[in-house]
Order: sequence, then structure tokens, then C-alpha cells
Amino acid sequence: MPDTMTIAHLTDVHLSPIVGFTPRHWNAKRALGFINWQRKRQHIHQRSIVDRLVTDMKAQAPDHIAITGDLINIGLPAEYEAAHAWLATVGTPSDVSLVPGNHDIYTTLRGHPGHGRWNAYMQSDAWGLSQGAAASGSFPYVRRIGSIAIIGLCSAVPTAPGIATGRIGPEQLDAARRILAKVGQERIFRLVMIHHPPLPGQSRVRHDLTDAAALAQVLADSGAELVLHGHNHRPMAARVPWTGGSGTGGHAHIIGAASASAVKSNGTEPLARYNLVRISGRHGQWQIEVRQRGLQLGQSEIIEIERSSLV
Repeated sequence: MPDTMTIAHLTDVHLSPIVGFTPRHWNAKRALGFINWQRKRQHIHQRSIVDRLVTDMKAQAPDHIAITGDLINIGLPAEYEAAHAWLATVGTPSDVSLVPGNHDIYTTLRGHPGHGRWNAYMQSDAWGLSQGAAASGSFPYVRRIGSIAIIGLCSAVPTAPGIATGRIGPEQLDAARRILAKVGQERIFRLVMIHHPPLPGQSRVRHDLTDAAALAQVLADSGAELVLHGHNHRPMAARVPWTGGSGTGGHAHIIGAASASAVKSNGTEPLARYNLVRISGRHGQWQIEVRQRGLQLGQSEIIEIERSSLV
């Protein structure tokens, strides 16, 4: 019988409320972010919706949970602590893998570890270290969950006001290239997590991944089976063909999810959703089924919205 595992994918939680915005933490970017939250975003992103999705997600009994960033909003110490407490309600560090988003590394912060507070959810295991993964607190990290290797990349960097770009950088890119190639030789399913959409043109200017072309080339050269991302607050799908050095090949399927906290739609952004990704197969022969669950206009309950199969 083929191996089967289910990964739940949550993203862009934007936990509310914002507390602890004292003069010590004032700067131009936080001020503009706070104004935007007060005028608009607090009416879209609500903690009660996140809690409902998490309850539904747990009822589906996934084997592992992937969270692709933006747990918080303007990078305040109290936000990091609240997000850490929330993560504990979602699962243990062995049950949950996390990568930070641009709101999680929002701007400079003194006297607090920031997203480092969540390091337990972003650490390589012993197997990952044997594959050349980074040491604790660095990226990429690598974990093995059954027949799946999770490779966590950090695209979040501090930016100027009005800018939400991401960057991986040459060191992470080189490490990702080596790790993906090495894990691929073992015919293990490679699942990459990143916050920003990884391909050129998937996000608008000043919100995109600035080295997306370089990452796309890494995926094409070394291969991966699946990339999960967030950032755009809407479902997305793309793919990148790759050919492995051993003559194998396939496609890296790129799947983005909607925000997990949206109580109302915002332009092209739908109500809150999450993905259940069912991965089956072995030895390089994989099938992927993606189920979107969440809120739908006119429905009061969380329902299955869409189902698709990828080979």
C-alpha cells in the first residue's frame, strides 16, 4: 500500500488585537501599520475566525501542520508573545512547522528575540542536520515527517514603510540547492515552505520576492515536489518543471493559501480558508490532493470549498 500523509496549511493569521504599542516602539513603519490596522485590517482579520478554522482543522486529524508566516502585524514584543501562546494551542513543535512572514520581521526591535521566540517551531531535526540544514535559529531548516522532508526558507526581511518585499539571499539559495538535490537522491517527497510567492510575477511590485528568479532556477535545477506559501491572501497555483541529475524529473507544484483569519472578503481576497494537502505514494511516485476548507459567502459553517488533484 502507498504511504499517505496529510499536511494542513495555514497562513497569514494576523492575530488580533494589537497591544503594547508604547512610545518605546514607535517608528514610521509601525505608525503607518497601526493606522492601517485601525482603519481597515482589524475589520478583516479576527482571532475568533482563526480559532474556528483551527478547531475544524484538528477535526480533520492532519499528520502535520505547516504555517507560512504573518502570525502578527507590526512586530511588537506583546504580539510575539501572544503568537507563541497561540502556537501552543495549535500543536507542539514536533507537530507544527513554521516560517516567518514580512509582518513577523516587520522592523527593528531591541531587547526582544522577535520571531526567535518561535524557534522551537523552526528547527532542524537530527535527520535534517545530516542533510546539511542550518543550525538552530537559521535557515533553511529541514525536518523529516514520515516520507516527507520539510525545507523551511525565510523570505522575510525588515523593509521601509509601504514596502513588503521579501528576499532569500545567496546563502539560503545555495543551501537550498544542495539540500534539495541531496534529499531528491533519496526519493523523498520534498515540501518547501516560504512566505512570499516564490516565482517572478506572482506578487505586485514592492510586495514581491526580489530574488524570485533565482529561487525559481533552484527549483528547476534541484527539484521539489511541493512549495507552500502565503502572503497574497488568496488561493494560488503554479508549477515549475525540473529534471534531476539521475534522469528523474517532474514538477514543483506551487500552492498558495488564503488568509486564515479573514471574516470578510477584501478585493480578490476571499473569506478565511486553509488547505489540507494529502500526499500519497513512495519512491518518487507521488500524488497530491489539495482540499480547501473555510468560510464561504452565504454559509455559516466551515465547509469544503474546492478539491483538486496534482500528479
